[in-house]
Amino acid sequence: MDLTLSEEHEALRATVEEFARKEVAPVIGDFYERGEFPYDIVAKMGAMGLFGLPVSEEYGGMGGDYFALCLALEELARVDSSVAITLEAGVSLGAMPIYRFGTDEQKEQWLPEIAAGTRLGAFGLTEAGGGSDAGATRTTARLDGDEWVINGSKAFITNSGTDITSLVTVTAVTGEREGRKEISAILVPAGTPGFRVAPKYSKVGWCASDTHELSFDDVRVPAANLVGERGRGYAQFLSILDEGRVAIAALSVGLAQGCVDESVRYAHEREAFGHPIGSYQAIQFKIADMEARAHTARLAYYAAAAKMLRGEPFKKEAAIAKLVASNAAMDNARDATQVFGGYGFMNEYPVGRFYRDAKILEIGEGTSEVQKMLIARQLGL
Repeated sequence: MDLTLSEEHEALRATVEEFARKEVAPVIGDFYERGEFPYDIVAKMGAMGLFGLPVSEEYGGMGGDYFALCLALEELARVDSSVAITLEAGVSLGAMPIYRFGTDEQKEQWLPEIAAGTRLGAFGLTEAGGGSDAGATRTTARLDGDEWVINGSKAFITNSGTDITSLVTVTAVTGEREGRKEISAILVPAGTPGFRVAPKYSKVGWCASDTHELSFDDVRVPAANLVGERGRGYAQFLSILDEGRVAIAALSVGLAQGCVDESVRYAHEREAFGHPIGSYQAIQFKIADMEARAHTARLAYYAAAAKMLRGEPFKKEAAIAKLVASNAAMDNARDATQVFGGYGFMNEYPVGRFYRDAKILEIGEGTSEVQKMLIARQLGL
């Protein structure tokens, strides 16, 4: 199996690597410590076409594939995960529900600005009482004439409260079928009366990304804002999440590799007992384990992406990639902090940021336990 990147994919990877090193790395620490969203960086990413990578040119995108997005996410996350998750959520959760399931009119109205990165989309799925049980949705939407009336709330929604957020696609109970909830997806434009964005969360990590709780109090939107088929919102979400897990795996690999990058550099520079710490076998073995984890996780998401692009079922492979890569990110962040010693606990070094960012990767877009459950189901258990 040839894992060599195509010329186009390698050119993109190298371009994003250079951008992350020159444009993101020097400034992102300050944004992170202030808990400030990096609008200038996002604008530059938009100008590069990153938010439109898997969107067709017809709707203002780059006409690339989902693997291209994954490569970009990996390179960004080698430097910072807040920037990477802004891109990941903006594309996989903001744009893709509309791109995969929206009407031509919805695509024409919303996708060009999202693909250009001048506006952001969000996906409102998680609720405070639901968590991993997305089917426990309590938010409701009822038809009143030619309008949906939405009531409820959502929690932990990325890109939902920025100055450039244009919409949130919300899952809501729209009725009942055969004794089960009918869940549909509905577009809610930012600024719609009754749609309230709560103050930003105080988070452990991803401090330069945007995350809010949302509430909907008799929010009225046109009936035409239904995304896809009525009653298919949950199924649509599951397919979007399969793609998103491959993207989160790529992001996790980036963080894991970033930990290796920083540890190798520091092992050359830092001296103890008269020698660079990299000359000691204990440090060598620790960094070797880190590199092995990052390499293995990369292979896992490459394999999942390959099946996805071939149009083959990839649910199991996506779950494996997300599980393996998020574990690698967490383990590497812990080991990198140990390599740095006391300095690893200081925010002036990237590994401190990596350590704070890694844990959410085992939770967001499906916990590690959910991934194991999905893998077991695919094995017929």
